[in-house]
Amino acid sequence: MYHAVSPDPNPETRQLSVSPAQFAEQMELLADHGRTPLTTGELAGIWRGGGRALPDRPVLITFDDGYEGVHTHALPSLAKHGFAATLFVSTGWLRGAYDTGGGLDTMLDWNQVRALAGQGVEIGGHSHTHPQLDQLDDTDLEFELLRCREIVTGELGRAPVSFAYPYGHSDRRVRQAVRAAGFAQSLAVGNALARRPQGPYALRRVTVRRSTDVTEFERLVEGHAIGRAFARDRALTKGYAVVRRARQGRRKAAALIPGPLRQKGPRTRV
Repeated sequence: MYHAVSPDPNPETRQLSVSPAQFAEQMELLADHGRTPLTTGELAGIWRGGGRALPDRPVLITFDDGYEGVHTHALPSLAKHGFAATLFVSTGWLRGAYDTGGGLDTMLDWNQVRALAGQGVEIGGHSHTHPQLDQLDDTDLEFELLRCREIVTGELGRAPVSFAYPYGHSDRRVRQAVRAAGFAQSLAVGNALARRPQGPYALRRVTVRRSTDVTEFERLVEGHAIGRAFARDRALTKGYAVVRRARQGRRKAAALIPGPLRQKGPRTRV
């Protein structure tokens, strides 16, 4: 799981970015190790029994959010090796008619997204404004999913089939909503290898950061010491899950309060 690919990221994206040189080196390593990249849709289709077998040493290369460096810096390395990849876009973060101003750094525009799609990169959904989906009420959750799908369909001429949860957060309600919105599969984070028993709406990924050197990257690709590498992340995730459940409880309790008694105020996104 990649985010920004940039030689000079801003402070907000730096930790979850990689430099163009890092990315190129990592793609060389995948090629040297005989890895066969698939799109998310291809992997899910094979696991559903689409008549194809998994290729030898399969791997997913995915990008979240929609940073411009995916086109400028990542695409040449992908094209060099003929690698498939999946880009999950937050449609309200991309430059153009639907831009809500939330993008954290220089984002792709739709011409660049179309160029990526033309080079075989699968374009998936990542919500419209990148909220924590499990903290939204049903109406806002449906809007985030359907608006994203509608925009991608309109811009590319075909509906996206894959989705990735912003921040990796989901619960049963969110997963059901993603399915109802028309997405056939979705990716979480989890910092673990994707396995078929996880199901099509909770497939896990491994985070690649600026601090991920080539030795660690090789270990992750081979599935070695992933638990140790992400022990701190998993501890933080468990702690934050408690916070999110508490927020959900407050939201549900507030929804039960009669309308006239409910405090009025401006609505904000989480």
